[in-house]
Amino acid sequence: MPRLLGIDIPNNKKLPFALRYIYGIGPTRADLIVEQTGLSPDMRSSELSEEDINKISSAIVENGWKIEGDLRREIVANLKRLQAIKCYRGLRHYRGLPVRGQRTSTNARTRKGSRKTVGVVRGKK
Repeated sequence: MPRLLGIDIPNNKKLPFALRYIYGIGPTRADLIVEQTGLSPDMRSSELSEEDINKISSAIVENGWKIEGDLRREIVANLKRLQAIKCYRGLRHYRGLPVRGQRTSTNARTRKGSRKTVGVVRGKK
């Protein structure tokens, strides 16, 4: 497994698909990286030399893209900021409810979790 910027990318996949295993690099950025470095999109990641890995790393740094830890930290900081200023979106994140205006009366089970029965008293006479 080639190691690229601290992340193991799979051996058996073509280069644009293997690059997507890095958090912050999707299909478009992977294709751009392959194009900028001049590598073949049909090349497997197991065929990468040390020089090719350095080319890919420098292409990511040159473009100024945040990936992996830096990107995760930025996203968490953005959510913390929204919660700190107590804006609507921040409160929705804090409460674990849908953030973008979806209905919650009947749906939103992914965000709310499994159903909890509330207010049923049994056995009292």
